[in-house]
Amino acid sequence: MDWNPGTLLEMSGYYWKTCTLHAGVKLDIFTLIGANVLSGKTIAKNLGMDQRGVILLLNGLTALGLLVKKNQSYANTPESAAFLSKNSPQYIGHMILHHHHLAPSWVNMDKAIARGGPVRQRSSVSTEEWRESFLMGMFNMGMAVAPGLAKALDLTGCKHLLDLGGGPGTFAIHFCLENPGLLASVCDLPTTRPFAENTIKKFRLEDRISFVPGDYTKKRFCLEQRFDAAWLSHILHGESPEMAEKIIARALTTLRPGGKIFIHEFILNNTMDGPLFPALFSLNMFLGTKQGQSYGEEQLIDMLVACGVKNIVRLDFIGPTQSGILAGRME
Repeated sequence: MDWNPGTLLEMSGYYWKTCTLHAGVKLDIFTLIGANVLSGKTIAKNLGMDQRGVILLLNGLTALGLLVKKNQSYANTPESAAFLSKNSPQYIGHMILHHHHLAPSWVNMDKAIARGGPVRQRSSVSTEEWRESFLMGMFNMGMAVAPGLAKALDLTGCKHLLDLGGGPGTFAIHFCLENPGLLASVCDLPTTRPFAENTIKKFRLEDRISFVPGDYTKKRFCLEQRFDAAWLSHILHGESPEMAEKIIARALTTLRPGGKIFIHEFILNNTMDGPLFPALFSLNMFLGTKQGQSYGEEQLIDMLVACGVKNIVRLDFIGPTQSGILAGRME
């Protein structure tokens, strides 16, 4: 980046664009418009909100290229219809709302750094609205990655997979779709159960994917089943290094001899200052958890080695938000 007063001020004020997008999604304007062309007056009436404010927002969304305006009426663009309308299977609004809920803590980053601790609750234990946007946001992100990853991940010989902290079960679903003989168990907090079971039902996989309530941070965490593979996707970054290693160790206790373990995380380089998204995500964890962070590749490998994992490799995979995967095997 060529930093100068212009680029610095552009970066400083970028949240104006972000907040305009967030308001459009939170008010569900894109779903309301759908395939129609509606006047600003009609949209404001359907929302039951101030006409002047609604029209200013519609004009802002038009300026962003998310709506098309003609003769004081508004229509969705192909992109907003695909990604921002709830009627589309490609809807990503849940993740955008999750970002919206995170925004106040980012504004107060200086306070978090001064006090040395979080300035918000964890989304998984917050309000029902926050929890829904978080879990379904994970579904949005998983849907962007899981179908392609399922084709590349080697689950040869695996009959039963543990999706630990699997949220709505997105990865388990696509692993089962790609591997017809595979069964899976999604283990997560009891409050996650309705989201997971509804998602699994949509894919008609209730007979192959089960939900097991549990808390992988608890000392007595264990499962009666034994698995051929354990998939840990984006659960370690919420914990301290010590707890992250314990979670890996607990997952390994559920594996049969020769079982595979996969760690999917926003993996930092070993100097901990890049890539950009994992570095910023580490700040996000500081704002919302007591000891969470993004981890470097060497840190994660050291945890796996300490737990007895062999044949550790970094897979040839880079997610859309610069995530990566480490794979290993229990002897």
